[in-house]
Amino acid sequence: MTHETTRRTVLLATGATGATALVAACGGSDDSGSTSTQSPTGENATSGPGGQVLADIDEIPVGGGKIFKDEEVVVTQPEQGQFKAFSAICTHQRCLVSTVSDGTINCPCHGSKFKVADGAVTHGPATRPLPAEKITVEGNSVRLT
Repeated sequence: MTHETTRRTVLLATGATGATALVAACGGSDDSGSTSTQSPTGENATSGPGGQVLADIDEIPVGGGKIFKDEEVVVTQPEQGQFKAFSAICTHQRCLVSTVSDGTINCPCHGSKFKVADGAVTHGPATRPLPAEKITVEGNSVRLT
């Protein structure tokens, strides 16, 4: 039995090689060479079974929130003791949100606003809510999980 190289075989092999290279390039390595993140108190953030510590609970204002630019996460406290986390990337054109005030998470690029309670759009041009992120509250710490 002879094996002929067909155009389809070449295209499939080329596509598989390209996909492998793409996956390797996006493999999550950090070109900065840094493996530690600064915590809000200026010390190295800790990571453990519960995840990376983002902040102490008293650093997240009730009715407001705090943006963690490096992690691209915003943590809010809509009501006393209730903590939520959302992507800090606006769903309109992927700008990083810049402020949390008056019960909304605000994007500086085109004025989109999102509710601190659930990430829902309160003012466009964004039409989709901010995706939720997973956090846990352990003791006085808010951890990204």
